[in-house]
Amino acid sequence: MLRTAKITPYLFLLPGCVILGTFVFFPMIQAIWLSFTEYNIIQDAEFTGLENYTELFQDGLFWQVLTNTIIYVVGVVPLLVILPIFVAVLVNQEIKGAVFFRSAFFLPVITSMVVAGLAWDLLYREYGVLNYILQFLGVIDEPVHWLTSTTTALFAVMVVTIWKGIGYYMVIYLAGLQSIPEDLYEAAKIDGASWWQQVTKITIPMLMPFIALVSMMSIIAAMKVFEEIYIMTGGGPLHSSETLVFFIYTEAFSKLNMGYASAAGVVLFIFTVILTVINLKFTGKRGNIT
Repeated sequence: MLRTAKITPYLFLLPGCVILGTFVFFPMIQAIWLSFTEYNIIQDAEFTGLENYTELFQDGLFWQVLTNTIIYVVGVVPLLVILPIFVAVLVNQEIKGAVFFRSAFFLPVITSMVVAGLAWDLLYREYGVLNYILQFLGVIDEPVHWLTSTTTALFAVMVVTIWKGIGYYMVIYLAGLQSIPEDLYEAAKIDGASWWQQVTKITIPMLMPFIALVSMMSIIAAMKVFEEIYIMTGGGPLHSSETLVFFIYTEAFSKLNMGYASAAGVVLFIFTVILTVINLKFTGKRGNIT
């Protein structure tokens, strides 16, 4: 009976472990192995040692897409960590229409990226709504080529990622806000604390575990961004909006250079782990995650 009680928890874990092993860990190990080979699907994998990594670090395009990916992370993550807090605080108020605004902010999350990408493509067009509004307000004199200019394409796609992510992280912060005891706010009001003091002295510190979680999730999501790039720019123009995942996709499925793509995938994994660890060092202690 005692032995059965010890085995039972592992039996419950077994299906999940099998699924993770089959679809996560085994492909990961296989990708690491392929990164040391020359493999193009048609021929058998041939072991080449560190040749793929040597070629990768000498590839100017790789450094360009890695720079684009870092810019993407730096531009997207802080906004996806900060903006949803204010949105969550806003829709958490007991005001008329709060439920409607919660649904409105969450709507982009459940919108297909294909639909969202096509909609934003229409907004970004030379004679689209965005250029019309900006010209009408006098912000610009002539239409901006948002998705076809090397200086604006990457940032235009970043806006779509932020737009779709705010509602998702808002829900996480809402759960955190609703877990904060009301007694703290009542005591602060009695002491004469302003709304801003309540936010900075109570809300933000109590939300630190959720901030740590959101920052980690947004870093991982930004590092592996693909759909927005694929739908809206295809990595162009001149690779200016191409990120590391899109580079891996192109090498693997367009050029069938699986070994080279696997090496780039391993580099992506290492960078993601490094950024995640750095994030946990800054937020983990206060967020009680580590």
